[in-house]
Amino acid sequence: MRNDLPGYLFIGRASDIKSRKDRLLYRVLEILPGFFIWSTFAAFIGLAYFKPLWIAIFTLAFAFYWLLKVVYLAVHTRTAYKKMRRHEQINWIEKLKALPREDYNVPVNDWRDIWQLAIFPMYKESYEIIASTFDAVLDTDWPKDKMIIVLATEEAGGEEAARTAERIKKEYGSRFGDFLVTSHPKNLEGEIPGKGSNETWAAREAQRLIDKRGIPYENVLISSLDVDTVVYPRYFSVLTYYFLTSEKPYRTSYQPIPLFINNIWEAPALSRIASFSSSFWHTMNQERPEKHLTFSSHSMSFKTLVAVGFWQTNVVSEDSRIFWQCFLRFGGDYHVESLYYPIAMDANVASSYMRTMLNVYKQQRRWAFGAADVPYFLFGYYKNRRIPFPKLWQYAWPTIEGFYSWATHSLLLFILGWLPLFLGGDEFNSSLLSYNLPRMTRILLSVAMVGLISSAYLSIILLPPRPPQYGRFRYFWMVVQWLFIPVNLIVFGALPAIEAQTRLMFNKYLGFWPTEKYRKALIQNATSAASYARDSSGQKGRLS
Repeated sequence: MRNDLPGYLFIGRASDIKSRKDRLLYRVLEILPGFFIWSTFAAFIGLAYFKPLWIAIFTLAFAFYWLLKVVYLAVHTRTAYKKMRRHEQINWIEKLKALPREDYNVPVNDWRDIWQLAIFPMYKESYEIIASTFDAVLDTDWPKDKMIIVLATEEAGGEEAARTAERIKKEYGSRFGDFLVTSHPKNLEGEIPGKGSNETWAAREAQRLIDKRGIPYENVLISSLDVDTVVYPRYFSVLTYYFLTSEKPYRTSYQPIPLFINNIWEAPALSRIASFSSSFWHTMNQERPEKHLTFSSHSMSFKTLVAVGFWQTNVVSEDSRIFWQCFLRFGGDYHVESLYYPIAMDANVASSYMRTMLNVYKQQRRWAFGAADVPYFLFGYYKNRRIPFPKLWQYAWPTIEGFYSWATHSLLLFILGWLPLFLGGDEFNSSLLSYNLPRMTRILLSVAMVGLISSAYLSIILLPPRPPQYGRFRYFWMVVQWLFIPVNLIVFGALPAIEAQTRLMFNKYLGFWPTEKYRKALIQNATSAASYARDSSGQKGRLS
């Protein structure tokens, strides 16, 4: 923690706060997300018994709302997808060359003055996975002599991870302006093991190198990239273009579209649905920059990262938390810029089907524990009244509602909405509404399911080329899989979200759980997402 920054920027949990009054307030705020969820369930069950008519009317209205929401999401996802494809076709280096100096909002004389600092945190991932990641970086159009690469290892990863990192450095280190391998010590006081603490350690190491070279922080863009991230060929050039032309480049994070497709062909159906659903959600979010938060792999100015004291080292969801750190630090004067440009990441695949299902659940639970941001930014607003309330609410309401709906909507729609038929008693069950409730709800849900056609279509066109070991019949299952979406919404949506927010409610914090990276067939040659990216963008790369 930096001494010149307010302490509330680095709170990970209520026990981090010394003041008893503030600690109690923070605990109350931590309880709120879970309280909203369980209060809803309790009210629903109680009203289904005492006021079944109310719940029946609500269920019909909610099914209609869900129909409208499906249409809304489908339209925005499709619009964002089209923009993404257009951005892939643009030669961003040529646009940088043609960009007049007077259009720069950054104090540099030329776009070549910008350095790319990319941090790849690793734990125990295999050499082959990491090598495919760095092959993709080498295939980007950014000048490699203006890149600083950090492979951030964990001491807890053991000797095998250290040997893998040294092998990667030996094979790739000389191809970039600088290449660092860092080792994050285990059991540091005030930290939890995880991506945030590892990244912060690595970024501080990189800071020493940047200081030694005399590179101004204003000239450095830092990208936090998961170690399985396959960057598409023009990622760093489109990032730089947006950075140079942003209205407030040092008050902005830059968010690509994460597509979980690297190993999508070998993922089980339920894992594929979860991966595509996440990809579609983040694609759609590009259309909502006024509500957009950072997620997973993202980029920002190194100057800004230093100004907020780097990523928090005591939280699980550091990727969204860094946005809120910046938002509070700069009095609400911070936002996320949508790049409309993709990066490819792994779908959840493990060595067995059941292990994969367990990992999907754990990954969703970890993401859902991002609800810990709710007490963080509400308490931060309490401590920092410079933030206009409408500005806070602009981001706070979608975040709070998002975690709430994640945990409740599918259960209300597919299970709890039917309770009046079982608890409503003879008087309600003899009514016309009771007779028509299942039919009317089924019609609305059936119409809403038409939205699955859009999902199925997008899932097919987002696929990397089919590996030779999979027959054409696999395409059929890529479409049919969407019939399992209600199961996914409940088992890998609502349940992990409920668990995560209930844990937060009862002071049972999650530790960081690194998603297992497992590929039966590594993304190489024509089967790789990297190759697919080069094909779609009109560039020929080393993996094509």
